[in-house]
Amino acid sequence: MSNKGIYTALSGAIAQSQRLDTIANNLANTSTTGFKKDDQVFYEYLTANEKGTDVIQVPKIPASIESFYHMQGGDRGYVDSAGTYTNFEQGILRPTGNPLDVALEGHGFLEVLTPNGVRMTRDGSFKVNDQGILVSKQGFPVLQSLPGVEPEQRTITANQGQITISYSGDVYAGGELAGRLAVVDFEKRDVLQKEGQGLYKVKNNFEVEPRAVEGAKVHQGFVEASNVNVVEEMTSLIQATRAFESTQQAIKAFDTMNEKLVNVVPKAN
Repeated sequence: MSNKGIYTALSGAIAQSQRLDTIANNLANTSTTGFKKDDQVFYEYLTANEKGTDVIQVPKIPASIESFYHMQGGDRGYVDSAGTYTNFEQGILRPTGNPLDVALEGHGFLEVLTPNGVRMTRDGSFKVNDQGILVSKQGFPVLQSLPGVEPEQRTITANQGQITISYSGDVYAGGELAGRLAVVDFEKRDVLQKEGQGLYKVKNNFEVEPRAVEGAKVHQGFVEASNVNVVEEMTSLIQATRAFESTQQAIKAFDTMNEKLVNVVPKAN
């Protein structure tokens, strides 16, 4: 019986370790522009689910020593990780005074063109490169909304005088319209995965196209701060640490039981 318990406790320790890693990553990105925090998801996995109802014969006898020999795994449970999901709640808009900085208020993402293809981002820290093209802080061209046009032809030239960006995303350079920022979203955001540098891409094996967003507002001279709440994350960190310590104590207890079963019980007999 102790072997069953030690594996259950071990699965709990692994789960809490993964949760600690996720929380630590959130805290490390508290100051990252446009960062969206991640949350860990777990569920209880019962080994009885591995077998059909016609195979498992759970005894109907009241609890007894004999009844435990016929459970066939029906009495075992484990903590299974379902992975992480990204919380896309709005972050606070922080003023910068830089006319090339933009922040989205509402749903949606800005499109940029990377060497690996089109990517989505909430980080609107833009600049103009040597060719006069509006680019992200990594140097990736920012794309405008031109349905049916190849991404390479959707860059924005903004090297003609003062740049003004309207709430709808229209970019004016020297009073002339240079293009409208492409603001897109997906019907189900779980098709997206983080790629680093504040970028998102569509997961492999998913054939979905983004749709234009009409309701989002573009704020010039602002950037969106991380949506990580430090107080909440520190509270979760304490809870996860205590849970991890509890599972460690349980593992030690089961290990002690096993040691006695091997070394003490045989000598007593």
